Amino acid sequence: MRTGLLAGGNWIVDHIKLIDTWPAQDALASICRQSSSNGGSPYNILVDLAQLGAAFPLSAVGLVGDDADGRGIRDDCVARGIDVTQLRTTAAAPTSYTDVMTVEATGRRTFFHQRGANARLDIEHFDFRTTKARFFHLGYLLLLDRLDEVEGNETRACEVLRRARAAGLMTSIDCVSEDGQRFASRVLPALPLVDVFFANDFEAERLTGVSLRVDGVIQRAKVEAAADRLLSAGVQAWVVLHFPEAVYARGAAGEGLWQPALRVPPAQIAGAVGAGDALAAGVLYGLHEGWPMEAVLKLGVAVAAASLSDPSCSRGVRPVRECLALVDAYGFQSA
Repeated sequence: MRTGLLAGGNWIVDHIKLIDTWPAQDALASICRQSSSNGGSPYNILVDLAQLGAAFPLSAVGLVGDDADGRGIRDDCVARGIDVTQLRTTAAAPTSYTDVMTVEATGRRTFFHQRGANARLDIEHFDFRTTKARFFHLGYLLLLDRLDEVEGNETRACEVLRRARAAGLMTSIDCVSEDGQRFASRVLPALPLVDVFFANDFEAERLTGVSLRVDGVIQRAKVEAAADRLLSAGVQAWVVLHFPEAVYARGAAGEGLWQPALRVPPAQIAGAVGAGDALAAGVLYGLHEGWPMEAVLKLGVAVAAASLSDPSCSRGVRPVRECLALVDAYGFQSA
């Protein structure tokens, strides 16, 4: 019987800087505090799952540089019980990093990214022949240069997903919120090879052409229409669309479930970086454990809410019981 989660893609060190304001061009902002932490879809999700107390195996696949950041990532994973057999090292590029500029008063963030070793991650770095994992998660599409290359009618990432499915793994993916025109050519071809697809409102709009907001307010009918389009594009099991107000999951069998986000007091919000990955970690935890989708989504928004308490991606995430306790402490938004 398969058990566990194998996660691959972007391995990043986030250099987080809390600033007093977002400056205009050529103006000055002050850095109030700074720290470093995990970043990138697989790194965030695996760390989140470890902090949730996942009892199933966690495994990493990716490429880091032969440098202090790369060694730090490997050491961190080992300390958390994450298998690093497929987390490979290259001397040809530095470990990827991101400068995360977070405005202290609002939690809004802007990213400056060094693509580094992640740009060299390719099909041959993934070996599904020996893994006993149940799930394989890949992210972020649009930020994996080699895997995002188009060959014929699909990308090289499609071949990775195809091999994972052929080996018996369920697949999930996430993409980055790129302000460009590549969603149709790089992300849509992968959807028929994906069991669970995660996207925020920006990404869903770019993929489907459906505007999800009117005067800044989420429109339920539009969200549901976008999810239907993504299912029609090939997603095999669940489309999970998330935004600050709520999460909506649409199933291939026709189910549609809304789950409002938690009503987190502004004073408890230290930063929103990593909230989307935290939600995905909660969803993948529940799916792996066979929970009903209602409980899966409740855990997802609870883990996302917990992550907001710290400016890093994962330090705010707590064990499952403590995350779910936030539901009673905060209650749900009215969305």
